[in-house]
Amino acid sequence: MSQNPPSRPGPEPAEATAKHGLEALAQKLRSAQKRLDAHLGGLYLLSDDRQLLELAVTIGAARQFTRPWQHIGVSAPIPVADAVRSGHVVWVGGAQEMARRYPRVAVAMPYPFCLGAVPLVAGPTAYGAVFLIWPASHPAQLSPDERDRLDALASELTRVLTEAAGAGGPIRPGPHPVVVQERSVDPITAMTGRLPDGFCDIDLDGRVAAVTPAAAELLGEPVERLLGARPWTALPWLRDPVYEYHYRAAVISGQSTSFVALRPPDRWLSFQLFPDTTGLTAQITTADASRHGPAAEASAEPAVHTRPGALYHILHLASALTEAVTVQDVVSMVSDQIVPAFGGQAVAVLLAEAGRLRIVAHHGYPPGLVDRFDGTKLTEATPGVQASTSPVPAFFENRGELERLYPNRPETQDGMAAWAYLPLVTSRRLIGTCVLAFAESHHFSTEERTVLTSLGGLIAQALDRARLYDTKLGLAHGLQDSLLPHALPAVPGLQTTARYLPGTEGMDVGGDFYDIIRVGPGSVAVVIGDVQGHNVNAAALMGQIRTAVRAFAAADADPSTVLTRTNRLLADLDTGLLASCTYLRVDLNRRVAWLADAGHPVPLLYGVDGRAQPLEPPGGVVLNVDPAAEYPQMRIDLPIGTTLALYTDGLVDTPGADPDQALADLTVTFARHGGDPLDQLADALVGRAEQAEHRTDDIALLLVRSVAR
Repeated sequence: MSQNPPSRPGPEPAEATAKHGLEALAQKLRSAQKRLDAHLGGLYLLSDDRQLLELAVTIGAARQFTRPWQHIGVSAPIPVADAVRSGHVVWVGGAQEMARRYPRVAVAMPYPFCLGAVPLVAGPTAYGAVFLIWPASHPAQLSPDERDRLDALASELTRVLTEAAGAGGPIRPGPHPVVVQERSVDPITAMTGRLPDGFCDIDLDGRVAAVTPAAAELLGEPVERLLGARPWTALPWLRDPVYEYHYRAAVISGQSTSFVALRPPDRWLSFQLFPDTTGLTAQITTADASRHGPAAEASAEPAVHTRPGALYHILHLASALTEAVTVQDVVSMVSDQIVPAFGGQAVAVLLAEAGRLRIVAHHGYPPGLVDRFDGTKLTEATPGVQASTSPVPAFFENRGELERLYPNRPETQDGMAAWAYLPLVTSRRLIGTCVLAFAESHHFSTEERTVLTSLGGLIAQALDRARLYDTKLGLAHGLQDSLLPHALPAVPGLQTTARYLPGTEGMDVGGDFYDIIRVGPGSVAVVIGDVQGHNVNAAALMGQIRTAVRAFAAADADPSTVLTRTNRLLADLDTGLLASCTYLRVDLNRRVAWLADAGHPVPLLYGVDGRAQPLEPPGGVVLNVDPAAEYPQMRIDLPIGTTLALYTDGLVDTPGADPDQALADLTVTFARHGGDPLDQLADALVGRAEQAEHRTDDIALLLVRSVAR
């Protein structure tokens, strides 16, 4: 009789497969941590949209330490994100280097330690990154052997991730990181193994795992009440954040630390903390009361404090917002740095303007969805209007809570499941609201609500500054655009072209100007200049100079006279700004030009023989230095085929570069491309500056070529 074969078990659920994959990664990370003698570590995986790094595994660090770092933007300025973006190992050799390279991390974690981050990459596919932390006693540089071991660890982890992805079950982070903690079976043994006199054992989650009767007596609480509790929770006189700071400093840095605290009414205790990878031992002794006065005693009075973990978010955003300049910068900072930290999906900023609620920026919503709600009247009953007209924040943990207060409102149909509406209050003015949206239902704890409300104030101040900056920038750009020529006039016998590149720092507006002026049937004036500064004042003075030069040129004055009169005008205006200028008058019939210079970069001439050279006009001081200054002129022959290049100093002055070498390089480029069509020549001359990520000055370039009429 045949029998049916036993049925085979079906495939494991995806969650179980992912869990097994995470455990495999954790095992390899734990093994490497021991080999490298690191005391903390973790592994980040890229999110499905490749925009976030999600913490999947931690070694030696409890969730209270990693919660602020569980979700970070790939663009965030922190070592792990840098490793992913660059594809290279990132090493930070101590607290000073961390403060210099990653100031936001240093603000949030002001502890001495060394950190190495390694990307997990297989060919074109990036999976995430792994990091390890060493005590501050580690040398400031990685040894070759340690670097090899880090590379080997990255290869092992990448292989596990690649195999899982190839098998159709890519490893994804769970709702919380896998925490690997190595605990001794007997906490008392672990504690006494660290010190000759064992007193109190605290695990990596900050909870008391073991305590001796003598320690309990000193702390004034029974052993049963202390076990499983955090000291700063069980003991009211230890609730000042400074005490938890010492605990966190010991765990993160891997170095021992100490502090004293007053146990009311008058007993001073000394705490010495000795950490390792499994926790720390706290040695508690009676301190010398004579060394501590009433000033210190006052700090032990009861108070309500914000936890250091919550303070991280406030410090982190405050640091990030100092770099925000425009309104879009502020929204980008919030969406990249804050939304992921709270597990959010999207953010929108709504400002009250002219009786309506305007959506000035948003991130994370589907295209076009939020724009439908732009322009909502401030008299309508919507959560956004309520938060923009009342200083009280609103938190909705699920859609049901929102729709009970605002039924049948189209504004609530944004595809999200939980919301935090944060009023934006600055200088006692309500300017709008910031909406943080969550894709799933979200519980807002008391601490989280407090932190988010505080963040709303920081966001409001940054937005107020950014709106003012945007307004000034728009005014400055409008002024500058109105003063620069929109098109150069056509002049028979001359070909001309120009380029203008604004600076990338400050207000991106300056005083560079150029012009071509018809001064007669057979002559034309060519002028270029640069007013000191990058603001509205510089742009306004530039307009005055350009108008003055046009007026003096129209009077048929020679270049020397034009600059002399312009210089006297600036002195009469009593402005503190200086200006450089080159003025050229071209006789189209005789093919000659006369040139005068007021401290401006020397023009370049490309001759019919194919050679390029800087001109050397008689020197004249910059305008507005000496009212009696004179500006001698020189003659230049302009046979057909000759090209002149006039430019401002932004083209050759780069911080840290030799200006003479920069001029020589520009001359070589001019010689190489001098025979090209003017537009191609202009692109070649400004090409390198145009591609630069940072330009400290704006650049103007004016090319003039003598051609047949």
